[in-house]
Amino acid sequence: MRVYLVAGELSGDNLGVGLMRSLRARHPDVEFRGIGGPRMIAAGLESLYPLETLSVMGLVEVLKHLPGLVKVRRHLKRDALAWRPDVMIGIDAPDFNLGLERQLREAGVPTVHYVSPSVWAWRQGRVAGIRRAVDAMLTFLPFEAAFYRRHAVPVAFVGHPLADELPLTNDRLAARRELGLDAESPVLALLPGSRGNEIRFLGATFLDVAERLSAETEALQLVIPAASPQRRQELEALLATRPGLQARTRLLDGRAREAMVASDAVLLTSGTAALEAMLCHRPMVVAYRMAPATHWLARHLVKTPWISLPNLIARESLVPELIQDAATPTAIVEHLRPWLNDAKARAAMESRFAAMHAELQRGASARAAESVLAVAAGRALPDDEAQRVEAGA
Repeated sequence: MRVYLVAGELSGDNLGVGLMRSLRARHPDVEFRGIGGPRMIAAGLESLYPLETLSVMGLVEVLKHLPGLVKVRRHLKRDALAWRPDVMIGIDAPDFNLGLERQLREAGVPTVHYVSPSVWAWRQGRVAGIRRAVDAMLTFLPFEAAFYRRHAVPVAFVGHPLADELPLTNDRLAARRELGLDAESPVLALLPGSRGNEIRFLGATFLDVAERLSAETEALQLVIPAASPQRRQELEALLATRPGLQARTRLLDGRAREAMVASDAVLLTSGTAALEAMLCHRPMVVAYRMAPATHWLARHLVKTPWISLPNLIARESLVPELIQDAATPTAIVEHLRPWLNDAKARAAMESRFAAMHAELQRGASARAAESVLAVAAGRALPDDEAQRVEAGA
């Protein structure tokens, strides 16, 4: 069996190696070719370009590299058609991969796209192009699969690899010991973001919230994981102006997951961190601010009633979302206070998140491999009652 794989960045390399291992478990003599990173190469991929070739972010950067990217895509098309794979899989990188997938599908190669672009949230017209490009879309989340089914795109909800990675039970006290936190006193985790703009827009607000809650609860402990050395410097500068917070704050290098498990509640910006907090089963408040022009544009483009993944998965407002002018210290404190003070409410939300975690913990790599093999063989995608219930929710 021959499988052509194209991954565009480090997250794609991590997904690709799990998929490759699951395919090899079913077909020991499978061959892999395309683009991947060090983990995929170690698992047997013959990579024609470095992983970083497709990792271009930002409009100006994309325009600058566009001629080179077009040349790479043409080469991959010629190479794939000469190699004659049983199936081609694009892993994320939709702006590059969907075009290649369409070209190869038109030439008779079955195609799969792994990781849905956010077409359900904005620029929904792209789904027509996706329908032409793929024989199957593999999604992490049930509401994504429901969207594609409504638009007649063959789809399989395979579950989320992060849900597979995180345990269904976790130990708050052990995490506190690891981080040097008191076992009995309440803990608030602050995750103000991994980008400089996020710290600029929300860093001071998050610390204002921490000061107000600390004044209410003298024993409150704060833990702040810094996403990078640069973010740590920015957070240290903000904390230096608030000596009252420094004594009760543990500023960490990374270790966001441990910080969330150790906490009673989490304050974070939206993004993957919200999903991870849900998979750690911790109540949270999502706050986000952006440049006014960006917010105006987002309000007119985004078609979903929520921005945080826990709410999108649940299809209801489980998590408070305070966006732009609503993200004030007073409002954030009002929403965080119950999670810190009401053990019964906190336990109920933790139980709800654990149930959602279990729904996403489906063995994503194995399910993705089953779907890829079905496409390669011209069979219908594997489905089960759980998928149909989720898709119809």
